[in-house]
Amino acid sequence: MPQPVQLAPGTKCRLEDFDPGYREGLEKEEAEAETRLHCAKLDELAYRLFAESQRAVVVVLQGIDTSGKDGTIRMLSGGISPQCLGVESFKAPSALELSHDFLWRVHAKVPPHGKIGIFNRSHYEDVVVVRVRKLVAKEVWKERFAQINAFEKLLHEGRIEFVKCFLHISREEQRKRLEDRLKDPTKQWKLGPADLDDRLLWDDFTAAYEEALTKCSTPEAPWHIVPANKKWYRNLVVARLVRETLEKLDPHFPPFDPTLLSRLT
Repeated sequence: MPQPVQLAPGTKCRLEDFDPGYREGLEKEEAEAETRLHCAKLDELAYRLFAESQRAVVVVLQGIDTSGKDGTIRMLSGGISPQCLGVESFKAPSALELSHDFLWRVHAKVPPHGKIGIFNRSHYEDVVVVRVRKLVAKEVWKERFAQINAFEKLLHEGRIEFVKCFLHISREEQRKRLEDRLKDPTKQWKLGPADLDDRLLWDDFTAAYEEALTKCSTPEAPWHIVPANKKWYRNLVVARLVRETLEKLDPHFPPFDPTLLSRLT
């Protein structure tokens, strides 16, 4: 039986119910071939979205460290014209950002109509990381679930679609990826003490994500649990989701003004 990807609104999320190694029985070559087809179609759809300039799409990528957010962004950005796409990374907030409400910095980066915006981490850091590291009081992050839902509903009503992807890997897969980073000089710069400290808090992060996914999978902006142990399958699932979203929007080129032909001399 196929493993569902979308977390139905109102469903309690238990990540242990989702196999991070699931791959539909596909082999790597098959999945990569299908991903290339999706990316080619994505470029066409994104160009139409850009020309129409009436709607926008936000792709939210969340996941534990090493879950593949950067790799997913490379896959999507490699298949879509840069004029149609923007990428934003949300690291620890600056002093200026902390002086505003937690959604201020995110709202400022929401793409304009006509564009696809990819968020490498997002406002969900403010109900996950702050909870696990005890950066704010419990009553503060608890209130944020409703605030996030209201924010996403506001954007949805403003003709902005969400594709929210939780990149789901196993603890063992994370260990392998951290080991690879430690051994690879081209990846060592990505690794800091906080990454290893956070690994000790795996269960806390899991609980925090489960509550965030449960509370914030809504009809306007549902969450998708993407099996991400296999990087090539992760890419396939995300490419499919973004393509399906754009096809549902069905953007069209603006109508042509035939009088322009007579003005060409």
